[in-house]
Amino acid sequence: MARYMGPRFKQCRRLGVNVCGHPKAMNRANSPAFSKRKKPTDYSRQLTEKQKLKAYYGVLEKQLRRYFDKALKSSLATGDALVISLERRLDNAVYRIGFGNSIRLARQLVTHGHILVNGKKVDIPSYQINVGDVISLKEKSRSNELFRSCFLGHPAFNLPYFEKNEEEFSGKFVRLPERSEIPVQVNDQLVVEYYSK
Repeated sequence: MARYMGPRFKQCRRLGVNVCGHPKAMNRANSPAFSKRKKPTDYSRQLTEKQKLKAYYGVLEKQLRRYFDKALKSSLATGDALVISLERRLDNAVYRIGFGNSIRLARQLVTHGHILVNGKKVDIPSYQINVGDVISLKEKSRSNELFRSCFLGHPAFNLPYFEKNEEEFSGKFVRLPERSEIPVQVNDQLVVEYYSK
């Protein structure tokens, strides 16, 4: 399974936002060594926004292109539809609910079969969840100290479109999100412009 395996903090500094969610990722971002000297062109701004979106969700170019092609056919604005469909990925939902403290750990939980959707095992990170779906941790996996500490100790995103149930080790996707509610610092319009060329 292809995914970005390079240095995460370096990627965050290059993009200018904390895409990996680690509290120390941007510690050296204001160092003179990482300051940009050239004035960015329109193309470089579009490319940077596209790279941010890829980094936030841990997808590669081919996958993002497919999401964009689907978003073009949506009744919503293309940029909004693109981000909302990425937000509905199972690995992202696992991260947002708090099962994993990073998108990488959330993806690993899914691929290793620790996650259930409506009581059935789903091990495909790109699986699109629907409104009303309940995402839970497998009974056997609840005793794992790492998973417990992530779910119970890690501060969740507290997003209005997810309901977290700590007793049941689960979360419910209650409704489709508004674009303004999604915690992703990306200019969607520039991503649409990049792909519309």
